[in-house]
Amino acid sequence: MAVEQITYKNIDPKVRNMIMLGLILAMLIACFDGTIVATCGPVIVQDLQGTALYSWMVTIYLLCETVMIPIAGKLSDLYGRKPLFLVGLGLFVGGSVVAGMSTNMEMFIVCRAVQGLGGGILIPVATSAVADLYSPMERGKMQGILGAVFGIGSGIGPLIGGYITEFFSWHWIFYMNVPLAIIAFILTLKKFPTPEITEKPIIDYLGIAVLSLFLVDLLLLFQWGGTDFDWISVESMAMTAAAIILLVIFVFIEKRAKEPILAPHLIHNKVVVLAAIFMFIFGLGMMGAMTYSSMFAVTILMDGDTLKAAEYSLAMVLGMMITATLSGRFLNRTGYRIWLIIGPLITAGSMYMMSRLTMDSTLAYYALCLFLLGAGLGCMMGVVMTAVQNSSSIEEMGMTTSAVNVIRSVGATIGTAVFAVLIGNKITDELRSNLSEYVFDNVSHSTGVLDDLAVAAAHVEAGDYSSPFVEIVAEAHEILLSFANSVDFAFLCGVFVILLQVIIGIFFKVKIADQISEAEVAAQSEDKEEES
Repeated sequence: MAVEQITYKNIDPKVRNMIMLGLILAMLIACFDGTIVATCGPVIVQDLQGTALYSWMVTIYLLCETVMIPIAGKLSDLYGRKPLFLVGLGLFVGGSVVAGMSTNMEMFIVCRAVQGLGGGILIPVATSAVADLYSPMERGKMQGILGAVFGIGSGIGPLIGGYITEFFSWHWIFYMNVPLAIIAFILTLKKFPTPEITEKPIIDYLGIAVLSLFLVDLLLLFQWGGTDFDWISVESMAMTAAAIILLVIFVFIEKRAKEPILAPHLIHNKVVVLAAIFMFIFGLGMMGAMTYSSMFAVTILMDGDTLKAAEYSLAMVLGMMITATLSGRFLNRTGYRIWLIIGPLITAGSMYMMSRLTMDSTLAYYALCLFLLGAGLGCMMGVVMTAVQNSSSIEEMGMTTSAVNVIRSVGATIGTAVFAVLIGNKITDELRSNLSEYVFDNVSHSTGVLDDLAVAAAHVEAGDYSSPFVEIVAEAHEILLSFANSVDFAFLCGVFVILLQVIIGIFFKVKIADQISEAEVAAQSEDKEEES
């Protein structure tokens, strides 16, 4: 008699609940640390005397996380979720502890990179593990819960970071991960459902290397473009050419690989392709809206109070929690399509409302915008992941789930860049229309004008009334108005981008795949032979 393999069909419900709770905790701390430095970043760079490296605190984490997602997804298919999960948890905790002990900025950034690698394992493995632990009919509910956790972690990270920095020390932002990770470790020590490994797994090292280079090149292009170099420049053209060449090489390698990191045949899975496009737009709109709605609030509505802005972000978290939970709970009754139409419509509506924000808007109106944005986003994420998993074979669950996750991450990176370009192009015209010729000639024609205003205000406050500081401060209202109008324009453009998701949602049709694994088929055959 063959040894019975543990799957969602025969796992002990108590063990499954413990594992799921551990996965949720791990995903929560990974999401925290993706955004937690937003409010405490200035304190960290001041303490470590590394202002020049400020942007790398966030960039290196997101870069390593994104690169690791597809690698972790494929390896978890080959070796099982548990080994990858524990490795990711170990990397994340180790990076967190040493980050809290950092004595200089270089050391801190290396630790953030290690954290990113850990997070890049934890998030896709936790998402994929839902398919191992629950049947296709139950996955919607659990993916809805994970979607809510993603919103909670990403949304309250800045708030937690701000409060811990203000009342304790920024070091404890990273030390607090340790007890949560220990609990997650204990809860997940029980036996996961695992693949039955009949031969030594083949790892696509060459594919991993080329894909990693491609993602690094692409993400850095959109991180540096428009800031470190112009979009139309030698550097930009070189990085674009490198990305195209690496992509062509990657496709060539994957077509010949025995165990490709991203199998070419995924393009024939209509649900995976539509989900990837859908989540790319999701990431693009989500990150652009979150970044610049917060920037608008801090600059225009809250007089520079970042902690207050983080508190108001709880409105978005609340909206996301409600709809992520509801969509998961009722997915089996309603089907997928309705949520993938309603979600983009609500999101587009919230972005249109944001495009109507003015310098006189109330904080209640801003909170309503964030609530609706969260509600729209919460309708979509868990539903799409459930659709992908229910249309994939059990042997490729990690690969398909991580493929969609990595495209969402790329979309989020590009989204920030796209919003920056839209705002940068609009603000020049706004400044030209609203400022005097002298002030216009003495300020940046980009969002850097806000820095110019801050510098001028500091000089005037210190008693320096020389030109052009006095003139810039005198036209502060016009500068802020120009910025507000430019952000509103970007939100209005974002409405039309998000509405593209409605078209994709209309064509979403999920046929649940036959998810009996090869190991189960073999075991059933052996049982039949013995019975004969």
